[in-house]
Amino acid sequence: MSVKPRILVARAIFSDCLVRLEKNFEVISNQSDTIFSPEQLREYLSKVDAALVAGSERIDESALVNAKNLKIVANISVGYNNFDVPAMTAAGVMATNTPDVLTDTTADFGFALLMATARRITESEHWIRNGQWDKWSIVHNPLGMDLHHSTLGIIGMGRIGQGIAKRALGFGMKVIYHNRKRISEADEKECGARYVDKETLLCEADHIVLVVPYSAESHHLIGAKEIALMKPTATLVNIARGGIVDDVALAAALKAKAIFAAGLDVFEGEPKVHPELLKLSNVVLAPHIASATERTRRAMVELAIKNAETAIAGQKPPNLINQELWK
Repeated sequence: MSVKPRILVARAIFSDCLVRLEKNFEVISNQSDTIFSPEQLREYLSKVDAALVAGSERIDESALVNAKNLKIVANISVGYNNFDVPAMTAAGVMATNTPDVLTDTTADFGFALLMATARRITESEHWIRNGQWDKWSIVHNPLGMDLHHSTLGIIGMGRIGQGIAKRALGFGMKVIYHNRKRISEADEKECGARYVDKETLLCEADHIVLVVPYSAESHHLIGAKEIALMKPTATLVNIARGGIVDDVALAAALKAKAIFAAGLDVFEGEPKVHPELLKLSNVVLAPHIASATERTRRAMVELAIKNAETAIAGQKPPNLINQELWK
């Protein structure tokens, strides 16, 4: 009887997905969803051939030091800033992510957060809950900013950015974008989008959405200097990653009403949130839920499992990040 390979499932997943894994793996699961300490993660990785992880698990040289049998770590996420890819490559560990399956769901949420921010939905709900509706008047309601026929600036024009741009067309919005590389003319036409440099976008946009991957180069891509270029009536939405925005600078700008409002699904040092942001009424806060529908989260888990199963079977996983390991 052959011995099954062992797999670590570092976060809670759907129970039927665990059943699927148990057909081909000896599974070490974490259905209690306790966040592992670095020491615990290192210990678990030393015992397995594969692992399914999320953004809460940092996979670096320290985590891999005793992982002699580990062949693949499959991230249940499209972003992978929790991976030290060079360290994984040096250790011969394949890294995978889950692109494509969450594009539309995340674009939907990005636009929902944009609308909630511009129209002060969260603040208005608190207004009702605090018994302030009797103070209604034409000028003293929480007055928001229009989306229709305004200018939307998108920083990061990958699949999700393009999805947001297409949704903006239905609101008659003018779309401008900035990206490391200009997208094709055909894609620009389909999105109704015009390429501009970052400074022009910051100055011209009425609403700005961030959809860039996190890296050393994109750390604090939006800080005090960039916020100062924005219109005082502008909104800023971040569905990318914490650290893209300097949360300290943003909190100061919101407090001073240097910009109108912000909508944030991601934060520096999450799950902690900068305390000054929590004090402000002109910011909409969400706990990193842009991909959080059951259908999409299930698709993400299933794709991560497929990546792991394929790698353990000796084949190239469909979403391999460190491609050099397959040369």
